[in-house]
Formats: sequence, structure tokens, C-alpha cells
Amino acid sequence: MAVNKVVNKSTKSHGAMRNVIEYILQDEKVREGYVDIIGPYAPDQITWDEVYKSFLAEKKLWNKDSGRMYAHNIISFHKDEKISPEEALNVGREFADKFFSGYQSVIGVHQDKDHLHVHIVTNSVSYIDGLKLHQTKKDLEKQKDFTNNLCRERGLSVTEKGKHFDGRAMEEGEIIAWSKDKYNLFKNESKKSFVADCAIAVLEAKENCCSKEEFIRLMEERGWHTTWADNKKHITFQNENGDKVRDSNLSKSFSLNISKEALTDEFERQNAMLSEYRTEPGRDAEALIREVRTDINDNRAQNRAIVNAENKSVAREKQSVSHAEQRRLEEQRRALEQERARALRRKKSRSYDMEL
Repeated sequence: MAVNKVVNKSTKSHGAMRNVIEYILQDEKVREGYVDIIGPYAPDQITWDEVYKSFLAEKKLWNKDSGRMYAHNIISFHKDEKISPEEALNVGREFADKFFSGYQSVIGVHQDKDHLHVHIVTNSVSYIDGLKLHQTKKDLEKQKDFTNNLCRERGLSVTEKGKHFDGRAMEEGEIIAWSKDKYNLFKNESKKSFVADCAIAVLEAKENCCSKEEFIRLMEERGWHTTWADNKKHITFQNENGDKVRDSNLSKSFSLNISKEALTDEFERQNAMLSEYRTEPGRDAEALIREVRTDINDNRAQNRAIVNAENKSVAREKQSVSHAEQRRLEEQRRALEQERARALRRKKSRSYDMEL
């Protein structure tokens, strides 16, 4: 099972392009060195700084060194998928050849988590004709379908709505808990953290209560005051910092359905299946919540790693500029001293001539 994700963060600066290339080629990420580059690249070894320079050179060659700098795709495989890093790299190559033909792409297989994932960063300027790369929603759908076909060709599993990784059918209500809630919390990592925290609290609370009153109490225990009034359309959650989140905001952000009606129906269903639901399904819910928290923490750690990489890159760039400025000042000082020495010699020469 593979999930193809497009990262739509800021991509309109040299620093952003440099940082993402440096990030995906980190030794601790590509532990066994499964990396590749497609398109013009002169150096024998693939390093982040040489790749960055190569991308930049193409942009300057076509005078298109502005606007969107790159595209970033991540193809993630399920932790139980039987796929090797080499096969994952080949999937990345085929994907880049299909959708980014004529554009430089650097590919790196990350092995730093319990599942393999392939990063593909593509230069936005074609080395063939200098055209800028543009992608529509229809293109993204084609990319998803192509990724699924690559998995089928290799005998790998393909994501199916309403089914687990192993093909088992999900129970009623389980689709929201796994395929929608968890996946959308993961892919919406750029959302404000308190919104994601509220979503997790709702998932925890609604899985362990059978009434409106119990739900409000469990949300309170998790740090969220709940305003659920009959004369108001929406439920509002507020944490101790004063951050407010509406049920409609959570539904829109994470494809959840936690309106008054949906929660009330859930409470009634759990009342009807109380004894059965709070045994095995209850443990499944707890495991899910732990996994959601792990995913979000991993993504926050990844964001911190990218920020740290950016800070280091900026510091190196400033240091490089500082050294260059020092050399320039030193050269000016030497030139001034030489000019003064020449002027002094000319003055002495004129004085000597006048004495004669």
C-alpha cells in the first residue's frame, strides 16, 4: 500500500529549495544510500550542495530564476509492505520519468522510520526547453492512479476504501477512525497544532462515552471546555490558552463528521453495543490514538529537522558572505597601501630631480 503525497509548502525561494534538497539527502535518512538523480548532473557523487547548484544553473540558463522553485512528492509505503529500498527507489524513478520527463529530479529513499518512504524533488524549469512545471488537480489524480498501478505491477497492495491493509473489511464506524481520521490528521500536518490536538481529544472522548454529558466531561479532562447548547448550531471547544475550535472546523480540516447529530448517533450506537464495543474495539481505538499521536509527533519532528537544516544553511551562507567580505576588504587595504607606496616613491623621485 502506497500513499502519494504532494507537499505544498513554500516553494518560491532559493533557501526553501536548498533546504528540502539537503533534508532528503541527509545520511541519517538515506541510511543505505538509495538515491538517484534524473537529468543533467556533472559531479560523480550526489550531494545536496551540488544538486542545488545544478538546479540553480538550469534556472539561470533559461532566465527563469523566480516563482515556484520545485515540486516535492512523497510516496510512503505501509510498514507491513514487503518492499525493499531498491524497489522503492525504482518506483520513484518510474514516477519521475512518467510525470517529470525533461525536468531534473533528485530521489531519496528514507529508512529512518518503520516504513519506507521516497522523496522526489523536481526542478520547476525544464532542461529541454526551459518551460515551467505546472500541475493541476487532474494531474494529481493521475499520479495517484499511476502509483497504484506501480504497486499492482509489483504485487504490492493497493489502498481500497473500507478495507484494512490485509484486505479485511472494516466494521461500521471504523472507516472514519482509520482511513479518514488518521490519514487526514497525518496529511494535514501544516494545520495549527491546537486544532490537531482538539481533533485527537474528540477521537479519544467519543470512543469512550455513551452520552453528551459524558463526552463533555471527557473533553474537559483532556483540557477542552465544550459548549454544546441546544439553541446553537455548532459545538465549540476551547482550551486553557483560549484557542477556540468549532466542530465544523474539525470536520472541514480533517474530513471528520462530528456534528451534534453525528455524535448523538454515535452515543446511541455505543449504548446499543456497550458490552461488545468496550472490549476489543476499545483496545483498537486506544492503539489508533497512540498511532495518531506518533504520526503527528513524527511530522512535528520532521518540521523541526527542516527548520534546523534551514538555520544551518543560512548560517553557512552568512559565514561564506562574511569571509568574502573580509577578503574584499583585505584586497582593498592592500591596493590602498600599494597606491600609497607608489605615491611616496613618486614624491621622493620628484624631490631628487629638483635637487639635481
